[in-house]
Amino acid sequence: MISVYQLKSKFSDVLRPICNFLVKIGITANMVTVSAFLMSVAAGILVYIYEPKFPCAFWLLPVVLFIRMALNNIDGVIAREHNQKTNIGAIYNELGDILSDLAIYIPFLYVCNIDFWLIFLFAVCTIISETVGIMGVQINASRRYDGPMGKSDRAFWLSIFAIVRYIHPLLLKSQNIFVGVVVLLLVFTIFNRITAALKEAKN
Repeated sequence: MISVYQLKSKFSDVLRPICNFLVKIGITANMVTVSAFLMSVAAGILVYIYEPKFPCAFWLLPVVLFIRMALNNIDGVIAREHNQKTNIGAIYNELGDILSDLAIYIPFLYVCNIDFWLIFLFAVCTIISETVGIMGVQINASRRYDGPMGKSDRAFWLSIFAIVRYIHPLLLKSQNIFVGVVVLLLVFTIFNRITAALKEAKN
């Protein structure tokens, strides 16, 4: 299934010099992981507080999400290539991703006046999709990143949504439909990850 995640290896190549520099100055993979989480929390708070008075706060979302994707890539490269893989690091990484998503997306969707139940379903499906991806390891499969609405895909499409919503007010009429489609794609992602994990475990 097509996913932005498929570009990860090329993104890693671009970021590798930055990773090497960070290791040289003493920055660890876990530091990067925690920084990505704290940045997401701060961005969610800022959008929630300032969007009603400054709609341009929506531009903060795509910028923060891009930086967060970079940081998530950087911590992985540092952990793999600089012998920094740890059990606590794996917990930070997986739990941090889920909490970061909730911290940044829920305030954003709330200030957009998205229907409460859509926000609730988005949050639940996000948690389930990432949990199912992790559970692949428990059945002797790999950690599943299948799309079409994985972590990177959510960042991409909700960034587009934030930009378009700011520059094109007519989107207000269809924003619940957009989020509803995202939720449906999350359900499809959950199904894909379960299916792929079971299939891999059999081989």
